[in-house]
Amino acid sequence: MKKNRKILVYLTLFIIALTSLRLYWLFVVTPPEPAHAIHGELDLREWDFESGRAISLNGEWAFYPNQLLTNSASIDKEKQPPMQMLNVPGNWNHVFGNDKNPTFGYGSYRLLIQVKADEDRIYGIHLPTTPASSKIIVNGRVIAQAGEPGASADSYKPRIAPYSGTFSSGEEEIEIIVQVANFNDRIAGGIYWPIKFGSDQAVHKTTWFSAGLQLSVCLVLLGHAIYSAILYGMGIRQKALVYFFLLLLIAIVSILIDNSYLLIAWLPISYEWNLKLYYLSYLGMAVLILRYTISLLPEISHIWGLRAYTAISAVYAAAIPFLPVEWLTYTDYIHVPLVMISFLAVPVVAYMAVLKGNKDVIFILLGISAITVNSIWGIVKNTGWMEMGFYPFDMIAAFIAFGSYWFKRYLRSSAQTAKLAEKLLDEDKRKDQFLVQTSHELRNPLHGMLAIAQTILSGDERVDDAKNRDNMGLLLSVGKRMSYLLNDLLDISRLKEKQVRLELKAVSVQAVAAGVCDMIRLMTAGKPVELVNRIPDELPVVLADENRLVQILFNLLHNAAKFTDEGIITVDARIKDGQAVITVTDTGIGMNEEQLRKAFEPYEQGVDGNIAYASGLGLGLGICKQLIELHEGEITVSSKRGFGSVFTFTLPLFNAAIDEEKPSVIPLPVQAMLRETAAAFAKPVNAPQAGGSVSRLHLLVVDDDPINLSVMRNVLSHEGFEVVTATSGKEALNQLTAVEWDLIITDVMMPNMSGYQLTQAVRQRFEVTELPILLLTARSRPEDIEMGFQSGANDYLTKPIDVLELKSRVRALTDIRKSFKERLRVEAAWLQAQIQPHFLFNTLNAIGALSEIDTNRMMSLLNEFGDYLRASFDPRNLERVVVLEHELKLVRSYLHIEKERFEERLQVHWEIDENLTLELPPLSIQPLVENAVKHGILKRARGGSLYIRIKGYADYTEVVIEDDGIGIEDNRLNSLLTGEAAEGQGIGLRNTDRRLNQLYGRGLQLESIVGQGTKISFVIPRSG
Repeated sequence: MKKNRKILVYLTLFIIALTSLRLYWLFVVTPPEPAHAIHGELDLREWDFESGRAISLNGEWAFYPNQLLTNSASIDKEKQPPMQMLNVPGNWNHVFGNDKNPTFGYGSYRLLIQVKADEDRIYGIHLPTTPASSKIIVNGRVIAQAGEPGASADSYKPRIAPYSGTFSSGEEEIEIIVQVANFNDRIAGGIYWPIKFGSDQAVHKTTWFSAGLQLSVCLVLLGHAIYSAILYGMGIRQKALVYFFLLLLIAIVSILIDNSYLLIAWLPISYEWNLKLYYLSYLGMAVLILRYTISLLPEISHIWGLRAYTAISAVYAAAIPFLPVEWLTYTDYIHVPLVMISFLAVPVVAYMAVLKGNKDVIFILLGISAITVNSIWGIVKNTGWMEMGFYPFDMIAAFIAFGSYWFKRYLRSSAQTAKLAEKLLDEDKRKDQFLVQTSHELRNPLHGMLAIAQTILSGDERVDDAKNRDNMGLLLSVGKRMSYLLNDLLDISRLKEKQVRLELKAVSVQAVAAGVCDMIRLMTAGKPVELVNRIPDELPVVLADENRLVQILFNLLHNAAKFTDEGIITVDARIKDGQAVITVTDTGIGMNEEQLRKAFEPYEQGVDGNIAYASGLGLGLGICKQLIELHEGEITVSSKRGFGSVFTFTLPLFNAAIDEEKPSVIPLPVQAMLRETAAAFAKPVNAPQAGGSVSRLHLLVVDDDPINLSVMRNVLSHEGFEVVTATSGKEALNQLTAVEWDLIITDVMMPNMSGYQLTQAVRQRFEVTELPILLLTARSRPEDIEMGFQSGANDYLTKPIDVLELKSRVRALTDIRKSFKERLRVEAAWLQAQIQPHFLFNTLNAIGALSEIDTNRMMSLLNEFGDYLRASFDPRNLERVVVLEHELKLVRSYLHIEKERFEERLQVHWEIDENLTLELPPLSIQPLVENAVKHGILKRARGGSLYIRIKGYADYTEVVIEDDGIGIEDNRLNSLLTGEAAEGQGIGLRNTDRRLNQLYGRGLQLESIVGQGTKISFVIPRSG
């Protein structure tokens, strides 16, 4: 209703605009200049003929019926009927008393015009179309004529065409006689259009202005017709283009044979064919407008009576060329209704399209409104109530509106085509992603099956039946899981083709949910996720297919478990409006608006479009929705990003009055399915194997699939590796500092954090040689491999993985780790060996000098020097961490020696919290202290102060080494810990920074101001 009012407002405003424009045209652009003749005389002595304006000779003309006058002398006053005054423009229908054909007859119009005598003035006179023949005689001389007036139908020659004539007269009175005869036109008789009079230039200007307007409109319409033909020729084979092209051509013909009758003036067309073209053009416009409108509205495919209307119009149009003129005028009772039916039907058809939701139909209504307004003004013009010339804008507006609808539709179709093309490209991309994902999901269990089989075959000769039985059970479980995956692929096809049949019976939702929860609970082992079944035991049974209900609950709960790293997953049920309402709620990552909109679409992964973070095929929720709808229920979802999701679906209750069958708790086939599927996840996945020796290499295996973790543990444990597993990238990062890892093996396609992201996070703390990473995935495209290496991986293996190849690559990567550890030992030895000869020489000199001055101080210095050497070469310096006191003992010995050497130039200030227990990397404070003394304080002649602060906080301990030495320039400060060491530059700072990064994720923090000093600090997190 609101839409209808809106369209009505638009139409009203459009009609008001057209009417206002026409009124402006009539009274401002082309104002009429009428004269008023009285009793056959007109005084124009005060008229300015030099003004360039033509005047309309309106008013009372003397009319002489049944007389064809040539001058005043030829008047027969006795002739009947007698002379009478007739208004021009106007008709003579009442003059002859012919009731049968009142428009038929002949006679002469006479007007005397008084002017100022001017022999040099040339006058012009223009007579519009006058049925059916006319002749102008001025002062007894024939000026111009159309046809040949005669006293009978046999003696006259009809021709309807406007014409003009010029003459000169030096007299003060001009006699104008217009002979008129009509024996064909049954609609009108007499002069019913204004006669224009003035100077020859003014009349010529007025005549050609009207003709020029008509030609302009024709050119506009011809342009539309040409581009319509071009579009059709370019391959747009639409009926609407053909109808529009023909409509434009016929509209051009209708303009040229009406108003100024330009077509007749240019071509030798007889009166008979002029009339026939008039009938054919308007009939053709009516039929084509209706057909064009219907062709543009596909939603209006069938209109009652359209074929009959078209057939009748075609028969009538075929008959028109063969009908005599006398008979043709009698067919107005057919012609007018056929034309009116079309102009009435088009708004009705447009309104029907509005009701069907077509927004662009307003253009058709605007076009029809323009034609209607033009027709109404045409009626006003034909009545003679108001003088008006040709008005071009209504027809232009009508055809622009019709064309606009087609163009708007074409543009909308183009936009839709572009969207469809974009959607097709997106679907093609999703198809490729789906194939990659399907490959990954199928290769995962296939990889497990092959790895288990190879493990059994490559075992030692000693047969372990119990172990083999476990492996074979796991092999069967993996195969079963693959079959479920293939069932999902088959189900999506069957559901699309509506081939799924339900076996409805009474089912206990609580019992089915309990079994599914047990299976999901095994899948979430190792995650801080609590799975709660809150379905009450007294919940009435539902009418459902038991197998499909298990499938629905499994997909919903599995989806919740997949996207919930920690929190609670709850399944609940209640009765509402005679239906069971089951709800699955999780506290996972949630969904945004776009993901909510696409949640139930097939192949959607719910991971912001990044396939590398996805797992599964993206079919589960779509299958759930269709299965629930088959049960005559519905499913909805609400979610907020970061706050979890709530899936709610309904099922009909079992009606005991209809079916007395008692519900089974869980049918045997379903029980078997739950047991077998749960077995695939029954192996513990997160705890490392007990009994491993300290010397065994530590491997961290990361995969969201428990089966893959179990298989990898079985394969690698046989090779003497200590294998620890993690089910997510986040969990792997948390375990990164638990032990000193020798290799990380991670799957690429995991939810929330992909293997690529995990690799990038590890590389922020460990270099490629410090902690190797091996990527496993089913994706083997070059761009995937390149992305893996760009993320920082050392190697790449494609599933299904050959066990021998896996073992070989693991050994190769762990050997890299061994080489790096050897390099660290070399660096540690280098640090220990950095007691430069001049330091030893200076220390020994100091000892020798004190032996002659102060033997007590000498003995003290000698003891500290011995402690310094023992601490520097202590084997504990090769361990990962040492106690704080061990590190400080070395620092104190070093500072005691330097203090004895430089005395007042070196001031040391200690600020260490009491009772502080702390472990930190060996040789982490001493190189910083030595750097501050040698390169900061002692570079000043007056020396300086050294501050050593170790302060404990709630979550960490901060170690600060600060001096007031010469400081470090900014450009050099930035390069101390990055890039390659410059020649002559030590490795102490870099080595310390790298080790701190590896253990705690943060290295050294440097601050320095030239001339004021340097501050170096690092943070050690508190354990536990």
